[in-house]
Amino acid sequence: MNWSVHQSIVIHQLRVENVSNSSVIQIGTSGQISSLSNLYNTGGFTEPAPEPLGTQTGPIVPLPSPAPAAR
Repeated sequence: MNWSVHQSIVIHQLRVENVSNSSVIQIGTSGQISSLSNLYNTGGFTEPAPEPLGTQTGPIVPLPSPAPAAR
């Protein structure tokens, strides 16, 4: 069976709260999305990483506030 999908997508604002290593964001259609996750210890580490020296309270790169929507 063949499908033809025609779309028109308009996004005025897209806000993403959290992103992780296995995050997927999709806008539109897709035939199939298969997940794949691989974990490698290429450094040969045997202990957990040490705690960070400082605490980060904000973003590493400051982002500008979003502009108000045009009317």
